[in-house]
Amino acid sequence: LSLAVLCILESALLLLLPPLLLSLLLPLLLQEGGSWPKAGGATGSIRLKPEIGHGSNRGLEAAIVLVEAIKEAHPDVSYADLYQMASAVAVEVAGGPKLAMRYGRRDVNDPEDCSREGYLPTAGQPFPEGSSSAAQHLRYIFGRMGLNDQEIVALSGAHTMGRARPDRSGWGKESTKYTKDGPGNPGGQSWTADWLTFNNAYFKEVAVQDDDDLLVLPTDAAVFEDAGFRPFAEKYVADEAAFFADYAEAHVKLSELGAEWDGEPVSI
Repeated sequence: LSLAVLCILESALLLLLPPLLLSLLLPLLLQEGGSWPKAGGATGSIRLKPEIGHGSNRGLEAAIVLVEAIKEAHPDVSYADLYQMASAVAVEVAGGPKLAMRYGRRDVNDPEDCSREGYLPTAGQPFPEGSSSAAQHLRYIFGRMGLNDQEIVALSGAHTMGRARPDRSGWGKESTKYTKDGPGNPGGQSWTADWLTFNNAYFKEVAVQDDDDLLVLPTDAAVFEDAGFRPFAEKYVADEAAFFADYAEAHVKLSELGAEWDGEPVSI
């Protein structure tokens, strides 16, 4: 794996892709890394069937197609690395922290290496594993990945970007005053008013829940309702720098779950 090629790819993503497209790429972090353990993880498996057809991945086809064009130009770079680089660049371009990512992941190519359906968070009841609350569900999903309460809350803050669409996830409004004119395809419901910017607005909005045009899922509300999650959520309302620091560590940790490395990982 060439460090020079990785630097070129990162620079191209930073310079050429608008925030709207990059907002499509951030979910690749959770959907790839979040499918681990037992199968999936940061292995590029999300591009394969049946994983890309899972309900929780609905709408990610556009992100996969976007990365495919880059892969064709740089075939020696793995899909797994491209997906993780794209998610990291999405955060940086939108105003978030620079992430200390490492590269050199190997791809899987067999459908048997795909994650099973139901390995990713569900927004609300009923939870497939039988959790009685959203907080219990989040700990069930992220706990098996080795993530603690702080990391769960920090990663929840990624919802500061993007929208939910009811025809894809079953959650959110068809359109709001923040999404009715786009950019991109109009519609959906965002968690924040400025939904192409990475900041701590998610925590500020979920804390007050005073705008019917902004989305608050049961799993979002849980970061303030649960006694274990609340101290971190309140810290991030008051201190954006603390959120950025904790988010950066959790993002990198999630990006390496399940990864198999082709030699020593490379940092840019």
